[in-house]
Amino acid sequence: MRLLDDEPDLPAQINIVPMIDAIFAILAFFIISTLFLTKSEGLPVSLPSASTSQRQESAPATVTIDAEAQIFLNREPIAIPNLTAAITDLKGEDPQLLVILNADESVNHGAVVKVMDQLRQIEGVRLAIATTQP
Repeated sequence: MRLLDDEPDLPAQINIVPMIDAIFAILAFFIISTLFLTKSEGLPVSLPSASTSQRQESAPATVTIDAEAQIFLNREPIAIPNLTAAITDLKGEDPQLLVILNADESVNHGAVVKVMDQLRQIEGVRLAIATTQP
């Protein structure tokens, strides 16, 4: 007759493979979810490319000119004569406001110049033109 104490003691083991799978699943979830947290103020337009472009900090004012030459201020349609007043309201007490101009590459050059002229009339407004890297 064999006693239970005669069996050799097996060392205690922890199977960590399921834990690693769970950690990788959680990590993948957080990586994918952070991709959707980017903030884009402008409307989707086909930006021109420039090799000397530099990244700018986020701006509270984004002016977009789409392919049909429609003008938007922070995704809201606006007419050129009203642009100066709207930017001045956004500027408030801020001594310098960075305005990013997103202009579709197919839009007429004259429309872009009109918007730039309106923006340059406002004191303390810095103008940045959005481009993509080639």
